[in-house]
Amino acid sequence: MPLRNVSNPTQIVDPNTGRNRTGTHLSTNIYLAIDGRAIAAVQTCQINESRSIKMIDEIGTDGHIDSAPQKSTDISGQCKAVRYNGKRIAEAFHRGYLHVSAQRTPFNIEIYDLFRGDENNTIITTIENVWIKSINVTYSASDFVIIEDMGWEAESIHSFRFGGGSAIFDPSQVIVNPFEQQADVGQYRGALDAAGLINAFDGSSL
Repeated sequence: MPLRNVSNPTQIVDPNTGRNRTGTHLSTNIYLAIDGRAIAAVQTCQINESRSIKMIDEIGTDGHIDSAPQKSTDISGQCKAVRYNGKRIAEAFHRGYLHVSAQRTPFNIEIYDLFRGDENNTIITTIENVWIKSINVTYSASDFVIIEDMGWEAESIHSFRFGGGSAIFDPSQVIVNPFEQQADVGQYRGALDAAGLINAFDGSSL
């Protein structure tokens, strides 16, 4: 079986040296922060992005003739953290309160992806204007470690490289649409804000 070519980002073995690299993304290369300060003892962080799609039908046709987003994208998620150094989960997120009803203003969550090992290539994902939706905690006689679960909703999410620009790993391997990339890095709340949508095809039309 031939060795894989390291020049291809999906192939990890250099045919000349036989050396390989790890292409699998690891959570150990990621940390969460608020205002640049890391959040301690986070066990899991789940991020959900979803929106409704409307299918357009017509009488006389057995099938959809068009489709379009029906509403804006909803961003929500859950984070679990060990109660560490005496801090409850809202405190771990650098908030000065303990309970959901005490939140007066939203905050941003930043996710730093250090996988590339180069500071200028660090990918920063910002979840903007986060509101805490729920906080759950279980005290158990069968497991002494206290883990709290926080549910949240946010207004928007975007990602960019620390050195600026798109967070896409290899732009030459994807179809690039400038409006989609601008929305991805936060210049638009969504790519549907941009004009010319009716003329767009395959991401190639401006």
